[in-house]
Amino acid sequence: MAFEGLADRLQNTIQKIRGKGKVSEADVKEMMREVRLALLEADVNFKVVKDFVKKVSDRAVGQEVLKSLTPGQQIIKIVNEELTQLMGGEQSKIAASNRPPTVIMMVGLQGAGKTTTTGKLANLLRKKYNRKPVLVAADIYRPAAIKQLETLGKQLDMPVFSLGDQVSPVEIAKQAIAKAKEEHYDYVLIDTAGRLHVDENLMGELKDIKELTKPDEIFLVVDAMTGQDAVNVAQSFNEQLGLTGVVLTKLDGDTRGGAALSIRAVTQTPIKFVGLGEKMDAIEPFHPERMASRILGMGDVLTLIEKAQANVDEEKAKELEQKMRTASFTLDDFLEQLGQVRNLGPLDELLKMMPGANKIKGLNNIQIEEKQIAHVEAIIRSMTTEEKTHPEILNSNRKRRIAKGSGRTVPEVNRLLKQFEDMKKMMKQMTGMQQKGKKKGGFKFPFKGF
Repeated sequence: MAFEGLADRLQNTIQKIRGKGKVSEADVKEMMREVRLALLEADVNFKVVKDFVKKVSDRAVGQEVLKSLTPGQQIIKIVNEELTQLMGGEQSKIAASNRPPTVIMMVGLQGAGKTTTTGKLANLLRKKYNRKPVLVAADIYRPAAIKQLETLGKQLDMPVFSLGDQVSPVEIAKQAIAKAKEEHYDYVLIDTAGRLHVDENLMGELKDIKELTKPDEIFLVVDAMTGQDAVNVAQSFNEQLGLTGVVLTKLDGDTRGGAALSIRAVTQTPIKFVGLGEKMDAIEPFHPERMASRILGMGDVLTLIEKAQANVDEEKAKELEQKMRTASFTLDDFLEQLGQVRNLGPLDELLKMMPGANKIKGLNNIQIEEKQIAHVEAIIRSMTTEEKTHPEILNSNRKRRIAKGSGRTVPEVNRLLKQFEDMKKMMKQMTGMQQKGKKKGGFKFPFKGF
């Protein structure tokens, strides 16, 4: 999980001060010492740590804080605000040209995931923003780069503009933009060449492409797991190209998070997107305020809601709501719901987005594996249609057959049936509460579909 080590340290530190009725300057000083150590251990740039601690300390020892009724809460609020500012303050949105197409140059070193990220970003532009993108294969030096982009295009059912590896990248970019204008594409994403390190030839070529295409965005793709190296690479590219944004890949595997916390402060270049997995939809806009809340254990409900809106079928949700009201919810419906929940992402990560999740003892040790859900699916799929609709008919012989057919055990079948019955009872209670609420003008279900 991203920022796991930092989140644990900071949450433990602020927990000590949260409930204090009185807070002294000595308490603030001790807390800041812990915060400094936590940030340094997270591989945050030393100067960034120094500035951050000074800003928080200066605000936290103010009279209006120390003499307030809830000084602990006030200090946590200050830490949250300064952490948000450190990462950019607010979301930096992707550009959209008044005269399409919007041109985006994707730059970076080899191995950072630039080509894959180009495909992911194009996919996001189409799905989330309803735009029409085209991918441009301008990396003519790495043998597999063009083929990789064409494969991604095929996988995403998205056009890829390529002239092979015998035409200069500048000419490829020029013809791609002309083609995009002709065919009315909204975005042109140019996958440029990378190197193992920053060198003159690489920068010269990128400057030529920039000069010709006049891009609306120049995105640097960097691997979050390289820590301070990612910051150094960002600084070097920014000085020579004038970056408009950074895309951090593999943030889900970076338990420290130093790059994400340092890049904005060191380069003044915003983090625009983050990669959070291998799948082609595993990329999302970077929200500094949401990330700060997540690090401090305050949850990230907005991202959770957005994931649900993007992945849950509204028509099916309405059908499910009706079935809950009429108590006709079956194991088939349960199976369908499991599939929709899986689309939201790893369940342990979703749990950590809930406010107060940091207070759940042992949450960080919980690993809800895909195979556990697969076991439940296997059990339900081994039932007949009648059994899924009327599980009360399941006797010992039927349960043995289902267990054998699914490769599970009879106790596992019993456990699933018990959980299903408990869930139906809860739904019945909630439906009853809503009906009473309607008569009195009171209780309503807090979420659509429930």
